[in-house]
Amino acid sequence: MARMIANGIDVVSFLKEQHEQIKQLFSELRAANGPAKEAAFFALRRLLAVHETAEEEIVHPAARRALPDGDSVVDTRLLEENEAKQSLSKLEGMEIDSAEFKTELNFLEQSVLTHARAEEQEEFNRLGSSLDQDRLQRMRAAAEFAERMAPTRPHAGVESPAANLLLGPFAAMLDRARDALSNKTPSNKTPS
Repeated sequence: MARMIANGIDVVSFLKEQHEQIKQLFSELRAANGPAKEAAFFALRRLLAVHETAEEEIVHPAARRALPDGDSVVDTRLLEENEAKQSLSKLEGMEIDSAEFKTELNFLEQSVLTHARAEEQEEFNRLGSSLDQDRLQRMRAAAEFAERMAPTRPHAGVESPAANLLLGPFAAMLDRARDALSNKTPSNKTPS
């Protein structure tokens, strides 16, 4: 199982490394069976949830301010993120070995990978060129903190920094309790 990557220098490299980890988790999930498949889905769902929270709280607000078309770029990414959260929520309610799960997972994978490419090209790379290295490194620290405090399950409709800050801590507490009760928490696999 993949582990959280923590060796990127700045927020851009950190989040791009997580995109690679997400790709790997999709591959692991497709190849797994039984309890390993459930663990892979748990890890994927959790990484996607905390990753998107960090983007929504730290990266998107900076992109809105730093990029000339920041509002348009971020608004498009937020729509994609909401769609992915809805898909993840659907997957949570399905039997993991069902044909319906496989179909929805394929849709989610294509959506997430398309979103990641657009994010890297239209937002991350441009943000990396617009901000100084010190700011990007501070943003990385802030993103890691946001991930530690983030909900571990998708919450569609909570894509703004204000909504994340207002609802996030309560949702994170509930999510972590649900995770503990489900006995599916992989040790040392994703942030806590």
